[in-house]
Amino acid sequence: MPGKGKRTKGKAHRRIVRPSARASVRPALERIGDILRLLERRYPEAGCSLDHAEPLQLLVATILSAQCTDARVNLVTKDLFRKYRTAGDYAAANPAVFETEIRSTGFFRNKTKSVIGMAQGLLERFGGTVPDTMESLTSLPGVGRKTANVVLGNAFGKDEGIVVDTHVARISKLLGLTRQTDPVKIEQDLMRVVPKRRWTLFPHLLIHHGRAVCVARKPRCEDCPLAPLCPSSRI
Repeated sequence: MPGKGKRTKGKAHRRIVRPSARASVRPALERIGDILRLLERRYPEAGCSLDHAEPLQLLVATILSAQCTDARVNLVTKDLFRKYRTAGDYAAANPAVFETEIRSTGFFRNKTKSVIGMAQGLLERFGGTVPDTMESLTSLPGVGRKTANVVLGNAFGKDEGIVVDTHVARISKLLGLTRQTDPVKIEQDLMRVVPKRRWTLFPHLLIHHGRAVCVARKPRCEDCPLAPLCPSSRI
């Protein structure tokens, strides 16, 4: 009956339902097809943004891209690729000179060691040719799983894993595709839901989306095609 029970003072009490509690958001496996379709429609040009003409160039560019923008790396490699054309060229590079040539990419001392070490490993183990398997690539100095995924997917067309960078990690979590923070565990979660034939494309789509719409500091949820599918959407 009216009048019974506790009464609230002032404005009527309203239950706050956070976006993450939306009952309409389906499990990741049910949403991933729609997520991919919408992103591919929005970013048909999505692909590797590191300029390269062959696997060695992409391997070098990927190493240089750590903690650096792809645009900056492309500016640096424009001249670098003219001077260094083979694994032997990189292996014989003067470290002091190479450091100055890649200085603007940041962490240039560590990157110099990685590139020269990688090249020496190519000469010693693979005859100077970039291998096309995860095991072989990650056996090279300075080459981790993320770098190997970039090379395998974009230079060799092999979907062996999913590249997890800051955009991929952040947006995958917002979309409810993972709850992990460790890149290795995030990749494992994504590989369970994203079709294997899309493993190389998927991070490119999220990177484009992270730059254009789902910006870290101020996501533009009102302009996001994934809003109805996203448990973190503000609309």
